[in-house]
Amino acid sequence: MTRSMQRHHLEKILPTLLLITGLAACGGSGDPLNNPPLVANSGGAAGQSLSFDYFQRCIEPIFLASLPNPLNGGATTNTCSSAGCHDNATGRGAAFRIIPTAQVVDVTDPANTPELIRATDMYQNFYSTQGMVIINTPTQSLLVNKPLLRNVLHGGGLIFASEQDPHIQLMEYWIEHPMPAGADEFSTAGYNLFTPADPITGACNTN
Repeated sequence: MTRSMQRHHLEKILPTLLLITGLAACGGSGDPLNNPPLVANSGGAAGQSLSFDYFQRCIEPIFLASLPNPLNGGATTNTCSSAGCHDNATGRGAAFRIIPTAQVVDVTDPANTPELIRATDMYQNFYSTQGMVIINTPTQSLLVNKPLLRNVLHGGGLIFASEQDPHIQLMEYWIEHPMPAGADEFSTAGYNLFTPADPITGACNTN
C-alpha cells in the first residue's frame, strides 16, 4: 500500500476511532460530565391487590345487570357489559372491558391454583376492573366516578343516581378493603369481606 493510500485510509477511519474512544470514556472515572458508570433503578414499593373473591361474587354481577337509567326515571336500562359499552369484543368503553360469558371460579377448590385462575375469563374481568381503581380511594377511582358522572365524562351517561346506590356501596367497599400488603388477590383475608366469612355462601359486606 502506498503512503498516499495509507493516509487516505487513516483519514477515513479516524472519525470512527475517535467516536469509539469517546464512548469508552462515557461513565468512566474520567468522564467530564461525572456520569455514574451504572444507572441503578431503585425497587418500587410493594403494592396491594383487591380481593378476587369479592370481585366475582359482588362486583362482576353489577356489570351484567340491567340497570334503570336515572335520567329518564328508569324507563330504559343500561348494561355495562353490552355491545356498545364495555363488552370485550365489541364495546367502545376504552380500556375497561368485560367478558359477559365469564364463569364463576370455585376459589375453595384446591385444583384451582392461582395460575389456573389467572387464565380464566373471570380473572381478565377482574384485572381490567382493577385498572379503573385507585386502591383505598374510591373518590378518585374511575370505576366509581364515571357511572356517577362525578367530575368526569362517561360515554354511557349517568348510571347511578347517587353514592347511596347499593351498587356504588359495593364498589366502594371493595376498593376500601384491599388485601394485606404482601398478600395476593386470592388471599383468604378476602373471606372477611363476606358475612359469614365464606366466599361461596357469604353475603357481600358494604360496611
